[in-house]
Amino acid sequence: MCKIPTTDKIRNIQVIKSIIVKPKKPMKTIPFTATVQKVKDGEWCNEAGQHIPVNRLTPSEKLMEKYSAKLLKDAINLNAKLKQFKDAIRDMSQEAYNAFMEEKTTNRETKGNFTWYNFDRSIKIEVSVNQPIKFDDLTITKAKQKFDVFLDANITSKNAFVKEMIINAFETQRTGSLDVKKVMDITRYESKVNDPLFSEAVALINSAIRRPKTKTYFRVWQRNQAGEYDNIDLNISSI
Repeated sequence: MCKIPTTDKIRNIQVIKSIIVKPKKPMKTIPFTATVQKVKDGEWCNEAGQHIPVNRLTPSEKLMEKYSAKLLKDAINLNAKLKQFKDAIRDMSQEAYNAFMEEKTTNRETKGNFTWYNFDRSIKIEVSVNQPIKFDDLTITKAKQKFDVFLDANITSKNAFVKEMIINAFETQRTGSLDVKKVMDITRYESKVNDPLFSEAVALINSAIRRPKTKTYFRVWQRNQAGEYDNIDLNISSI
């Protein structure tokens, strides 16, 4: 039986080795265009274009000038590295996906979420594809009007169950938009309701669907000593 290292230190090395690659092309960085003023300049220019003698500056103003410049420079460098990392994990995940599909001789057109692992499953790479749905305002309004006619004239004991569902689905949320899931759930009952007006309204819902832009999220996990996966958090706000 093979002996597998279990320390966090070794696992971190595994993660780094399996992901970080040499860049194929130079990193594109955000240009550093901010003006960094120094005490030796004698005077500093403020946002109004006025020149202020250095001896009139407060200690906090001097400190903020120095630290803000350093943080901006570090942020630009980190941004470039994150972009490089995103390119690397996207390319590697696509290559892993293609290799897997080739071996399994499955339909290569299959798209969507994909999770893959290293050999002992101590590392997990997760690809999550988010395809948000939005509705065209005019078309979804027409669908709502068609449902209103249906509710006024065609509710029977057989299809009474959809009344509350329709009313709830077309209530706007706090954000001012509709709950997409609730609206789309209505379309599942078209054959069960079996009513021309209902079917026309469902057709309007389907034609109102817009998919602005697909977003793909990548996550890297490492298995801890308890056998659970810990996410390597790349969100600065949650670290």
